[in-house]
Amino acid sequence: MLNATWLNTFTTLCETGHFTRTAARLNMTQPGVSQHLRKLELQLGQALITQQGKSFTLTPAGEAVFALGLSRREEEKALREAIETDNKDAGDVRIACSGSFAMLLYPKLLPWMQQAPELSIHLQAAPQSDILNGLLDARFDLGILGADPGHARLDAVQLGREELCLLLPADAVDTPPSFADLDARGFIAHPDGFAYADDLLHRNFPDAYPGSDRIKVRGYVNQIGQIPSPVAQGIGYTLLPRSGVEAFGQKDRLKVVQLPERRWHELWLATRRGRTLSARVSHAADLILAAAAALR
Repeated sequence: MLNATWLNTFTTLCETGHFTRTAARLNMTQPGVSQHLRKLELQLGQALITQQGKSFTLTPAGEAVFALGLSRREEEKALREAIETDNKDAGDVRIACSGSFAMLLYPKLLPWMQQAPELSIHLQAAPQSDILNGLLDARFDLGILGADPGHARLDAVQLGREELCLLLPADAVDTPPSFADLDARGFIAHPDGFAYADDLLHRNFPDAYPGSDRIKVRGYVNQIGQIPSPVAQGIGYTLLPRSGVEAFGQKDRLKVVQLPERRWHELWLATRRGRTLSARVSHAADLILAAAAALR
């Protein structure tokens, strides 16, 4: 690599066209300017100038090096501006969370994106293990986890918690159902649904609940936004975190039934430890905090 100091001296010499003026601009001696020129020529193995008395002209190699010097200055100028101007409305933000929380969060991100054309937000719904690994290998700037990761390379702050909800059609009776009532309807299953069932239904129906592998399944939906749809149409029941309920467009057609033993899932916002957050990532974190606050 070219010596940056020698290159800067040569670029300044080309701009001024004079050794004495170059020395004055760079606060050097004239022999010092000549020495930098000679060292740069030795490093390149090419003459960079042809002298005629006190003036000089650039050789073809000198013209190429001068162009490089000017380009380097522009790159450094752009770098300094980027460092000094931390614009919250420009650049990439990468967020990972559960599918239900993504449904709740995304509408809160859209107004920001709408007024910031230089902003790019990547919101990914992912399993907890993928979120954790993505934070550690710098694929994600922010991750929403269901527990304190307790990892030496991560910082985490608790956002709050959200209730795990039993969803029935809006016209269902108000009294808590028995497990036989639920099983007669059938479960609208989804990727996390069986774990939710073992968590909530086992606690509330310890004698009747046979385990998630033996419950009656009425349907299976892999798209998080569509999971409550059959229930809203009077078909079956399902289990979702509160964020999935709040984000559903027809939640007035659902009834959240409160069972005696309630369950909550924690929400933790995690980042890589020791990283100074950019203005845009900090603003995204504020929007995540606001979304989580709506679940309390």
